[in-house]
Amino acid sequence: MGMDLSTLRTLISRYCVGEENWVDNRTIYIGQKEPPPGTEAFIQQRFPDNRIVSSKYTFWNFVPKNMFEQFRRVANFYFLIIFLVQLIIDTPTSPITSGLPLFFVITVTAIKQGYEDWLRHKADNAVNQCPVHVVQHGKVVRKQSRKLRVGDVVSVKENESFPCDLILLASSRDDGTCFVTTASLDGESSHKTYYAVQDTKAYNTEKEVDSIHATIECEQPQPDLYKFVGRINIYMENEPVARPLGSENLLLRGATLKNTEYIYAVAIYTGMETKMALNYQSKSQKRSAVEKSMNAYLVVYLCILISKALINTALKYVWQADPNRDEPWYNERTDTERQRHIVIRAFTDFLAFMVLFNYIIPVSMYVTVEMQKFLGSYFIMWDDEMFDEELGERAVVNTSDLNEELGQVEYVFTDKTGTLTENNMEFIECCVDGHVYVPHAICNGQVMPGAVGMDMIDTSPGPGAREHEELFFRALCLCHTVQVKEEETVDGIKHGIHQGKSTSFYISSSPDEVALVEGMKRLGFTYLRLKDSHMEILNREDEIERFELLEVLTFDSVRRRMSVIVRAGTGELYLFCKGADSSIFPRVVSGKVDQVRARVERNAVEGLRTLCVAYRPLSPEQYQELCHLLNGAKLALQDRDKRLAEAYDMIEKDLILLGATAVEDRLQEQAADTIESLHKAGMKVWVLTGDKMETAAATCYASKLFHRNTQILELTTKRTEEQSLHDVLFDLRRTVLMQHGGMTRDTFSGLSGDCTDFGLIIDGATLSAVMRPSQEDSNSGNYKEIFLEICRNCSAVLCCRMAPLQKAQIVKMIKTSEEHPITLAIGDGANDVSMILEAHVGIGIMGKEGRQAVRNSDYAIPKFKHLKKMLLVHGHYYYIRISELVQYFFYKNVCFIFPQFLYQFFCGFSQQPLYDTAYLTLYNISFTSLPILLYSLIEQHINIEILKKDPSLYRDIAKNSLLRWPIFIYWTILGVYDAIVMFFGAYFLFDNTTFTSNGQLMTTNTQMMFGNWTFGTLVFTVLVFTVTFKLALDTHYWTWINHFVIWGSLTFFVVFSLLWGGIIWPFLNYQRMYYVFMQMLSSGPAWLSIILLITASLLPDVVKKVIWRALWPTTTERIQNADKLYKGHLSEFTPLASLHAPPKAGGHRRGSGQQRSAAHPRRSEAFNKKVMFTRWQRKPDYSTFTPLLRFTDGSRHMIQGHGYGEAGPETSV
Repeated sequence: MGMDLSTLRTLISRYCVGEENWVDNRTIYIGQKEPPPGTEAFIQQRFPDNRIVSSKYTFWNFVPKNMFEQFRRVANFYFLIIFLVQLIIDTPTSPITSGLPLFFVITVTAIKQGYEDWLRHKADNAVNQCPVHVVQHGKVVRKQSRKLRVGDVVSVKENESFPCDLILLASSRDDGTCFVTTASLDGESSHKTYYAVQDTKAYNTEKEVDSIHATIECEQPQPDLYKFVGRINIYMENEPVARPLGSENLLLRGATLKNTEYIYAVAIYTGMETKMALNYQSKSQKRSAVEKSMNAYLVVYLCILISKALINTALKYVWQADPNRDEPWYNERTDTERQRHIVIRAFTDFLAFMVLFNYIIPVSMYVTVEMQKFLGSYFIMWDDEMFDEELGERAVVNTSDLNEELGQVEYVFTDKTGTLTENNMEFIECCVDGHVYVPHAICNGQVMPGAVGMDMIDTSPGPGAREHEELFFRALCLCHTVQVKEEETVDGIKHGIHQGKSTSFYISSSPDEVALVEGMKRLGFTYLRLKDSHMEILNREDEIERFELLEVLTFDSVRRRMSVIVRAGTGELYLFCKGADSSIFPRVVSGKVDQVRARVERNAVEGLRTLCVAYRPLSPEQYQELCHLLNGAKLALQDRDKRLAEAYDMIEKDLILLGATAVEDRLQEQAADTIESLHKAGMKVWVLTGDKMETAAATCYASKLFHRNTQILELTTKRTEEQSLHDVLFDLRRTVLMQHGGMTRDTFSGLSGDCTDFGLIIDGATLSAVMRPSQEDSNSGNYKEIFLEICRNCSAVLCCRMAPLQKAQIVKMIKTSEEHPITLAIGDGANDVSMILEAHVGIGIMGKEGRQAVRNSDYAIPKFKHLKKMLLVHGHYYYIRISELVQYFFYKNVCFIFPQFLYQFFCGFSQQPLYDTAYLTLYNISFTSLPILLYSLIEQHINIEILKKDPSLYRDIAKNSLLRWPIFIYWTILGVYDAIVMFFGAYFLFDNTTFTSNGQLMTTNTQMMFGNWTFGTLVFTVLVFTVTFKLALDTHYWTWINHFVIWGSLTFFVVFSLLWGGIIWPFLNYQRMYYVFMQMLSSGPAWLSIILLITASLLPDVVKKVIWRALWPTTTERIQNADKLYKGHLSEFTPLASLHAPPKAGGHRRGSGQQRSAAHPRRSEAFNKKVMFTRWQRKPDYSTFTPLLRFTDGSRHMIQGHGYGEAGPETSV
């Protein structure tokens, strides 16, 4: 009874007395054993099994769930309503006409999604059924992975993956550690060390492990891979001993055991609660600008459809108002209809007209766009130029929905380390108390002859300095998390030192640490291994020194430092600390701070990554105090991170500065060329980095983000300390606006020489102040708006000392600004994930900082240089293709349905269809779908090499220029014109009719059988040929596939029509199309009329294009003309600048440059570029460029022997 009361008391105290925090914890009983009586209440909690489910559907819910998802799309739902209307009321067309296309679209999508889900089911089953080894009753039992439960003790052998999230209890290694690779989680292939619980690490057999009596209290599952808080209560003689558990004890599902024979661990999170499963939740859906345009156009066409139906309904009742024009007597519905209320009749007629005209909404466009995006994404993956041999990796497409967005990017936000740079660190130098040490080369600033073959250690300083120097080297050999590979022995390492062998046996999750340890090795101090909690160092006298590792204060991005507490062989206690200068200098109380600071600043300006090293001797009493402080923080279940941060803050103080290190991170290959190309393409590049300002600025100069003539504007903490943020912002705004005359930089060309380039540098602290609206001073206005205005007038921006969340805030601020520009974020590390998810397009780089960025990105590329081709070529092509696809779909549907609207005026608004049911159904599915799909996959309006050579062509398609309203209206008007030509052209052919001797009605002038099906078939034939030829005229890149598909589609239409009208089909109860098509083609004049109507339909568009190309050619059109002239070899010549729009001085005939760009938004801007001629294979003859000059401004300059003629705008040739 007492036990029951205590259970009740515990429950009440936990859940009812307001201890809400307890709800966030779980209690796990190791081996499913109850705790000893009287210790605590045994409350068995329910946890999910270890089944992983990545699939969306089951066998039972696939149909309803998939249907629900598909009919959430507006177009699908609209067609469903139309289909239901056709079934319910008597409509002019068969329900098949809208039901079949809808069924086709729904079925194709369902099959695709079902197949993808089947593959996921297959993968899930393979994982869920793989065997795991569980310790039960002192024996190892084999189970399926899905049957694993929370609390089970699992045995894992070397090279096996962990089946769920586990807490390490014991290991085959004496020190209770194990090595793990987490490549499948974050891509890091380095070996990480994990630690067993101190009190259980000695249990090495199944029986011993099974005898463990303990409970674990830990937080509920959450997705952060690097965070875990818990404690284990081990019952020794019924007295619980509490030990802290952290991320160093947690083995994650999917990670692999390495260099360790076996381990025993207890399952704490299983199945869908594992951190891996929580991290694979779907990301928020991103939508491209093209998709938004499509939806806007769809709304317009829906309005057109409703207005058409309303007009026809009204005119029908106007027509029938005359008693003589009422519905004819042979219509059996007349009496019943007259008795109905007029409102019901009008509504029914309105729905009938909606059904008749509903094909103006192109349902098949959605499935075509889906296929185009899905198939088109393979071109990125197949691109051999984007394959990196060093990594053996290709570009990866995670989201094909955003392909065309790659052609619309206006802002590029890039990380620095590992993105612009290689993240391949090389130790350059170290500075101890102002003395500089460069391995193998320089000692105290003196170049030593023959220094390559020996380790240079300076011996000139006095005994005190010598002691400091050795302490500095030891600090760097001890303050790290580097591991040594097991294969290498001590002798091997010694051998490696003297023979200069590879130092590949050092492994760490941070390349900086490996570079520092290798640098120390070259200076005579070699880190050997960590064994039994002792770190071993080989000093320059080849003596092994042992230090006991007592505590590791791990690195984090907030503190920006890490520390270790060690006990030397002599018993002395030291705290060694290394970190960023900004986090070390404020904590230093002595040491040669000024000399070290000067060296750090000098190295930072040269673009080197710097770290400062300091130490603090500890007395045993201080150490005991620190231990107590740390253990209290580590055992906390709530706010552990906060308490640890406070403890670290208390420990890492009163430091003595030893010195600083400099490590070089080289620029990636072609990084500068890529950034320059992006600038020329009109994109603004921002670098967002956590590095210090000087290092980042040096990298920006090296990568050509800033040029030597760029005027740098600083918005940093240093400046805001001297004057208020308000004054600094207004000063900067005045500077940029005075230069640009109040116009934003967007008005100017990125290559224009007539305005100063501005570069802005801002740091994280100042950014926080800018983003926070000022409360106390109402006159200060909104700092964010002023900051945005300054940024818009800068060609490049560098944001340094950025926290990961601040990177995302900057992207969001630009994304939601007034212009709503398209943003792209590119990075390689976990700290870039937030900005990659925030930007319109996120690109991950397959770097050395793990694969989290790649996993969370929309696209992944091996190197930064591949971004150039991805945007300038692939992005350009995708946008051109899909914009034509969208406009063309709407155009061909207007051509298709507008004659049906006109026909109602000639059939008494009786809802009589103009086309046969088969034609209505197959028009969008078969007759006109393949040519545009193929066009949208392989069209290349400009040669690839030219696009790479002239990035400014990207400006021609900027700001969604090909899907603007004027162009959309032009296509719609063109569709209406073509429809009028087709309808009235055919109508006038049927103008005169006579009866033949056998009673048939024949046309006098064409000798065709007269009837509405012949009339409709003639219009439809002209329609199919016209829209297909229109696409053929728009195609610039012809291959045999284009020819096959375009002419094959037309052949299929003819063959189908002959079959449909030439055979008696047994399943049709009436055959109104029998012999209609063949009888129509038996008339000679009908052939001529078809040819004339097709020509008349296409002629205005062709004439318009010819005139526009002659008078106002875009840069793209100039280059197309020139490329034709050079038979596709234009890219071999470099004067592409000559094909850009003429300078403003020569533009007086057609108005100023600004007026022209306003009138023709996609016409190219004026550039002042110099021409550079390449070497030719034969003798140079620059007169061959004369035709190019004609495209420039219509003049006929002749170039006589030299690069330029006499007068004329020579800089813009």
